[in-house]
Amino acid sequence: MLAADLATKLLVVATIEPGEDIRVLGGALYLTNLRNTGAAFSFAEGFTVLFTLVAAVVAVVIVRTARRLFSTGWAVTLGLVLGGAVGNLIDRVFRDPGFLRGGVVDFLSVFGPDGSVFPVFNVADSAIVCGGILGALLALRGIEFDGSRPTKESSARDVA
Repeated sequence: MLAADLATKLLVVATIEPGEDIRVLGGALYLTNLRNTGAAFSFAEGFTVLFTLVAAVVAVVIVRTARRLFSTGWAVTLGLVLGGAVGNLIDRVFRDPGFLRGGVVDFLSVFGPDGSVFPVFNVADSAIVCGGILGALLALRGIEFDGSRPTKESSARDVA
């Protein structure tokens, strides 16, 4: 996922001028070139250093947690979140305006140009969201990092 994120961002920066909108799929998708210095949906712009540090902590926690994983589902989940976090972290560290303050390249706008219908996002954002949804489903199903599920006996003991 990280490689796809980096490759698509490099392609967008090299081929699409900032503010340019390319209509594809009959207008269901627009390709653009925007920079996001905030969090998801451009929330809290100006806190780029904080988001950079949070992404770095998330990456470290996921890598440390990986040693305890024996569940394919959780491995995929955390891999998606890690790939997305690192993809956006690379932008924040290396892109303008400077170290730890860089703007994340967002380029996918659905149903309207420039985020007029839904906020503009990128492959890393999609990976984080998909990983979050998958993680929620695994947690709801009671699947642990080691691949086990609590038995009815242990669940009854925990409640009592």
